[in-house]
Amino acid sequence: MFALTATLALSLLTTVVHSYKPTFDYESSKVRGVNVGGWLVLEPWITPSLFENTGNEAIVDEYTFGQLQDPAVAKAKLQAHWDTFITELDFIEIANAGLNHVRLPIGYWAWDVSHGEPYIQGQIPYLEKAVGWAEKHNLKLIVDLHGVPGSQNGFDNSGQRMDYPQWQTSQENIERAEAVIKTISGLFKDKAKTVSVIAPVNEPAGFYGDEVLKATRQYMDETYPAIRNPWADDSSRESDQLVLYHDAFMNISYFNDFATNEDGSAKVGVALDTHMYQIFSPEEVGRTLKEHIDVICGKKDTKEAQLGESVFPTIAGEWTPAFTDCAKFLNGRGKGARFDGSFPGSTKIDSCDRYTGSGMLFSEDYKIALRKFWEAQVIAFERVNGWIQWTWKAEQADDWSYQAGLRYGWIPQDPTDLNYPTLCD
Repeated sequence: MFALTATLALSLLTTVVHSYKPTFDYESSKVRGVNVGGWLVLEPWITPSLFENTGNEAIVDEYTFGQLQDPAVAKAKLQAHWDTFITELDFIEIANAGLNHVRLPIGYWAWDVSHGEPYIQGQIPYLEKAVGWAEKHNLKLIVDLHGVPGSQNGFDNSGQRMDYPQWQTSQENIERAEAVIKTISGLFKDKAKTVSVIAPVNEPAGFYGDEVLKATRQYMDETYPAIRNPWADDSSRESDQLVLYHDAFMNISYFNDFATNEDGSAKVGVALDTHMYQIFSPEEVGRTLKEHIDVICGKKDTKEAQLGESVFPTIAGEWTPAFTDCAKFLNGRGKGARFDGSFPGSTKIDSCDRYTGSGMLFSEDYKIALRKFWEAQVIAFERVNGWIQWTWKAEQADDWSYQAGLRYGWIPQDPTDLNYPTLCD
């Protein structure tokens, strides 16, 4: 349960009564969910076959997937992928696993390639199918804008891999992203019972400093009313959808000042999304299992230890039971892993052979380790408002896959069924 400051508590008492009626109790109930990553936004590590089968090593993201091969060929490959990678059966399995949310990443290019970007379109019918599946199987759906024009972080999962993001360098980029959010909000404003959350941008790279953070704050200011008040003919009518903002990799309390409107009243319908991985630096990937668990349980002075410091409901929107970066292409196609020393500038810790690939080949000791790290994170994230694991499935990285974890036993069929409930004590 999140805590309000005295000022915010007072403003809640003095502000007008809002019509916001969320269809899930994000303050008191626990979000337990999974991402369907790699479906409507490609990621080389989730579906390496799509990239390797092009025969072109320069194809490293969805942008180059459309740019560096025949568009008709790219379209046919994507269509087959969209048809088969995630289906209604996956939503049935997710619901049967005791989960209540699905986070669905999608890129801006599903709606807008007005500047001639080489992206292949056709994702929207699949988004609409997903909404129908979620409704049918009593799941809440988070529509997550995972990539924005110019890339908000330079990661391949933004659609375009680059050394330095460009989204924040252009007001036009920001306005194009805002227009897409208005379109998404308009599409689903009457479907809050199922599309209960809209996430305006995934992982803006705040670690690059003021330029990105300034753009992120502007974007928050301008997308909030677009989602909260989507009815053009009735400015007083409010959406029942939650607005989920990523923390831009800043400390959990960094955006607390966003909690109040200019008139001092408290904003309603906002939650904070934080992504907590411990594998993308030499120091992190070199931790022992005990050290990984101590960090996530807050036994060390880290960002993870600050989970309760936001005034907003806080959800861990991405995390993994994997504690190495061994999954093929995880750091980018052709980049290698820090864990085995194949990533540029890294020092080998151990071989990756035992830590990724098929769960059928994992040792019992490794599966127990995955279970312990999974449980420690669930315990930590349920001290606030819940969690959404990344990701549901992957071709060659079962250490990241919720589906594989269920199949091979390091994830329980009931997410409240813990074997190690005192890990964080």
